Amino acid sequence: MTKQMDFDLLVIGAGPGGYHAAIRGAQLGLKVACAEREALGGVCLNVGCIPTKALLHAGEMMAAAHHASDFGLTFGEQKLNVAKLNGWKEGIVKKLTGGVGALFKANKVTHLVGQASFVDPHTVKVGDKTYTAANIIIATGSEPARLPGLEVDQERIVDSTGALVVPDPIPARMLCVGGGVIGFEFAHVYTNLGSKVKVIEFLPTIIPGADADAVKEFSKAMKKQGIEIETQTKANRAEKKQDGIHVELESVGTGEKRTEVFDRVLVAVGRRPRTDGLNAQAAGVTVTDRGFIPADTQQRTNVPHIYSIGDVAGNPMLAHKAMKEGLVAAEVIAGKPAAQDAVAIPGVVYTSPELAWVGLTEAEAKEKGYEVKTGNFPFSASGRAMTLQQTDGFVKMVVEKDTDLVLGVHIVGPHASDMLGEASLALEMAATATDIALTIHAHPTLGESVLEAAEASHKQAIHIMNR
Repeated sequence: MTKQMDFDLLVIGAGPGGYHAAIRGAQLGLKVACAEREALGGVCLNVGCIPTKALLHAGEMMAAAHHASDFGLTFGEQKLNVAKLNGWKEGIVKKLTGGVGALFKANKVTHLVGQASFVDPHTVKVGDKTYTAANIIIATGSEPARLPGLEVDQERIVDSTGALVVPDPIPARMLCVGGGVIGFEFAHVYTNLGSKVKVIEFLPTIIPGADADAVKEFSKAMKKQGIEIETQTKANRAEKKQDGIHVELESVGTGEKRTEVFDRVLVAVGRRPRTDGLNAQAAGVTVTDRGFIPADTQQRTNVPHIYSIGDVAGNPMLAHKAMKEGLVAAEVIAGKPAAQDAVAIPGVVYTSPELAWVGLTEAEAKEKGYEVKTGNFPFSASGRAMTLQQTDGFVKMVVEKDTDLVLGVHIVGPHASDMLGEASLALEMAATATDIALTIHAHPTLGESVLEAAEASHKQAIHIMNR
């Protein structure tokens, strides 16, 4: 690489995509620095994926304790120590972010602390110092989108960051504005902690992008747990009063308006790319009207030595997508033949039951001209699911009729996210339903249900009636 530069590679942002890029670059022999203005690990480790899953687990343990008497296990009155819950969650975050720092040291990645801002195409100011780099990766991530009329104060009206701080007492009435992944994960958390939760969604359906059958089953499970769901509904404004937050709700279809009162409101209407302070124009990098920095399959922007990865590069805004893109960008910079050519990117809602999917929905496959067949296997027929007392949901496999090629897998059920790896690998390797059916799966496991769904697509599943 160019010797007069301070670094071969400078990564801006130390979230999942950024730290993956930095470490891979160092592994491949590059002199690497990574600039981060906040904590290592980005949104995911600090105020996203990880702390959310901690709260989900805590809430699910409370729910499980309620049902333990079904098999003879009884407890005394449940008491929630909110301070201890928040502290436990933060302890997990601290351990993981510290782990990223240790990985940087082990791989000789220089950690630069401060806001990174372009001076020119090869120069970046971090804090009060400037550094030059032959190659630069932009991995600045995203932040919660705002909704006019609902001003976030991170106490009574919160975004996903504020919702991670569980208040004491637990809010009796909670509104989640937005029926996507974030909205439902927090709805599930607070329902299990004792809140009465309503979720509203502007669109006709919740969880955009998921298979219609899976969404229907997921919605049924959420309602059974006490979560109220209203689609084609929007929140116009909120007024904080002594008796609660008065929110004006409006039906998208009829225009009918009403006011309801809540103790806490979560605004979860998506995320927007974060480029504030980056000064990308100084490097000549194209930024779209929506704030994204587009990249090609090798993650290059319009400036060949500057790369864009993760949320700032475009949808879907998922940590695992960012990780893959970070590896690709670093490998391309190191001269390796890499590209982001994933067949499909999985999606997960980490509730109980979970909703997880990868590949085409049945509707998408038909729209693309495929003649499809499907195989469905319900967890109510799974012995392992019965022993876990988690029999809601199913595995649905979308298969091309003539070739038997697996096009998509959609799971509603216990540990759906853990079963998705097999489905993702099947799509990447162009596996057929027969390939999966011929693979011996351990018994008794939840993963057997993927095999049964494959067999069901051939009308040969053993543990259900094949119709």
